Amino acid sequence: MSKTPIAVVGIGKIARDQHLPSISRSPSFEMAAAVSRNASVDGVPYYASLEAYLPESGDIPAIAFCTPPSGRYDMASAAIAAGKHVLIEKPPGATLGEVEALAAQAAAKGVVLFATWHSRFAAAVAPAKAWLKGKTIKRAEIIWKEDVRRWHPGQAWIWEPGGFGVFDPGINALSILTEIMPDEVYVTDASLDVPENCQTPIAASVKMRGEAGYPIAMELDWLQTGPQTWDITVETDSGTLKLSMGGSVMSIDGKPVSEAPDTEYDEIYRRFAELIARGESDVDVRPQRLVGDCFFLGKRNLVEAFHD
Repeated sequence: MSKTPIAVVGIGKIARDQHLPSISRSPSFEMAAAVSRNASVDGVPYYASLEAYLPESGDIPAIAFCTPPSGRYDMASAAIAAGKHVLIEKPPGATLGEVEALAAQAAAKGVVLFATWHSRFAAAVAPAKAWLKGKTIKRAEIIWKEDVRRWHPGQAWIWEPGGFGVFDPGINALSILTEIMPDEVYVTDASLDVPENCQTPIAASVKMRGEAGYPIAMELDWLQTGPQTWDITVETDSGTLKLSMGGSVMSIDGKPVSEAPDTEYDEIYRRFAELIARGESDVDVRPQRLVGDCFFLGKRNLVEAFHD
């Protein structure tokens, strides 16, 4: 069975660390072109811009976008208009409106749009979702603390408007939360720590609630030193579930019950192949909606504090 050729747009850290290795291992895809202002990939044709690539793309049916969210809309829209199936790295757009517009364009064109949330493919996320089903949730807590200097060296776009700041990793936690919880969750309050030299927050404290009324507290920090922390704890009437290491390890009442190697991006490309075969898109905006609400409530609190 032949592999599907795919082009990758944006040959930066996330592409080199995750996308390119997963494509090389994929039984469904093969790298066919690299599109980037500053970097090429050995052994495949290189294009400096999407405008240069699309007229030459021929029958290459798929494109993976690994560019920052700001400015991605125009490129993804052009790819959809050219009849390409599109995979988008998280977060899928700078705004919800952009993502919803892309989904409508893909549906009208008859191509697949896959807004990826890689943390949902961590090994323990599906078992956690299954374990929580039917249980009464009492409360939940998210602690997501990491060192931006370690994970995003030299990536200035994160601090610019549209760059998401600490919510760039924080949205991973929210993507898991919205996947495993048996009901919808919403933001009730948010406090943002925005340094004077930045346009986006370096830390945040967020309060949420589930539809059933249970509280959810989230703490985000991008200046964590020492051990990196990516934990979600859910207390229920049948025990306490904890997802650690970004969703790769699951424990119940302190006892590990599920752990497996990291295959998140391999699973993303497996899912993309499945969607193309079915002719279906997968666009879930709930994690990004929660981030938008955090920014809205957090900035409201900043304005109120300034006027006080």
